[in-house]
Amino acid sequence: MFEGRPRDSCLVSTLFAMPSHNETQWSFSLSGKRRFLNSDETDLRNRKKKTHGELSILDGGEDDECSASNNNNSNGGENGSSDSDSLIPGMNKDDSISILLRCSRADYCSIASVSRSLRNLIRTGEIYRLRRVQGTLEHWVYFSCHLNEWEAFDPRSKRWMRLPSMPQNECFRYADKESLAVGTDLLVFGWEVGSYVIYRYSLLTNSWSTGKSMNMPRCLFASASYGEIAVLAGGCDSNGRILDTAEMYNYEDQTWSVLPEMNKRRKMCSGVFMDGKFYVFGGIGVGEGNELKVLTCGEEFDLKTRKWREIPDLSPPRSNQGNGLSAAAGMAPPLVAVVNDQLYAADHAGMAVRKYDKENRVWVKVGSLPKQAGSMNGWGLAFRACGDQVIVIGGPKAPGEGFIELNSWVTSDGTPQWHLLGKKQSVNFVYNCTVMSC
Repeated sequence: MFEGRPRDSCLVSTLFAMPSHNETQWSFSLSGKRRFLNSDETDLRNRKKKTHGELSILDGGEDDECSASNNNNSNGGENGSSDSDSLIPGMNKDDSISILLRCSRADYCSIASVSRSLRNLIRTGEIYRLRRVQGTLEHWVYFSCHLNEWEAFDPRSKRWMRLPSMPQNECFRYADKESLAVGTDLLVFGWEVGSYVIYRYSLLTNSWSTGKSMNMPRCLFASASYGEIAVLAGGCDSNGRILDTAEMYNYEDQTWSVLPEMNKRRKMCSGVFMDGKFYVFGGIGVGEGNELKVLTCGEEFDLKTRKWREIPDLSPPRSNQGNGLSAAAGMAPPLVAVVNDQLYAADHAGMAVRKYDKENRVWVKVGSLPKQAGSMNGWGLAFRACGDQVIVIGGPKAPGEGFIELNSWVTSDGTPQWHLLGKKQSVNFVYNCTVMSC
């Protein structure tokens, strides 16, 4: 039953074979060997999913994203589970947490059904805070190939999961959107009648809610997250004015704070964190006489000094992009990703992967994109950092071939060697994509 599952999933199975309170002998198999289900586990496996988002750790294939708060075991006493303050009977709290940190976060929904203490540890987000402190992070890819519909993919277990549908608003549904993951939240930025709006998906509640608005709402901005914060810079306001302003989002209290202004106004730009600093790439800016111009420079924001520094030619070059503003305006913002503080970019026109040489400040071609990484001038293709690897999500350009592929490249292995992580029938156009690390 554990084929394709991480070896520590055996720990989860053991949690469901909970002994009585008088028993003190606990053994957690780390060998990854399979064993027979006991009666409690059999009942769990046969239990039907009753609510959207409830996920069984024993089911494979495509599932709904799960969360502790959506479990139907709200009484915390089903199937012989304990409501005591101890996390695992017969084991001290530190050792219990150490065990839980080694479990996949995909299993936390089921673990939360064992006892009230475990459920509180998970649904409050405390377990994810401890994971961040310990550096025990999993990187899941969240993406949307259908309007108002999102999916998650766990590269470790190669499991697909569906998120609940976003709130149904026709204006928001068809508007351009940006997305960003920070902490255990997925933020989706878009437009409703008369104003910009942010919808927030919480991993803890497996639900959507309206997020707090920025001080200066915008679209077409650069963004990136770094631990429990995120930075957004540039973009356009509701009147179409290109901005040089920036804001920081704090995940813990869900607040926005204004940052110093950039040196240049820009929209349709991209952002990353690298070496603890925030970088903005390319985009379209404003030249003399308020005429629009293509920007090849970038800017660096130092979180400690709170100052911006302009960097010439930081934006990655693109093959056959043509000259002039009209050609650049039809292209997607730069497709960039940072792995282990190394910067990579996808050249969609030349189907190439480039790496930024920090010492010489030049972009160097290191390999090619996967064959199925089709796009429309860069639109519809996802190029993201995911832990120690780069993830590319896309499908063929040919009409009628409705599928997408997730390919990965571990950058420490050298030149790009792409490995197929997953493939499924789908619209072969990725509207939005982000990676949640928690």
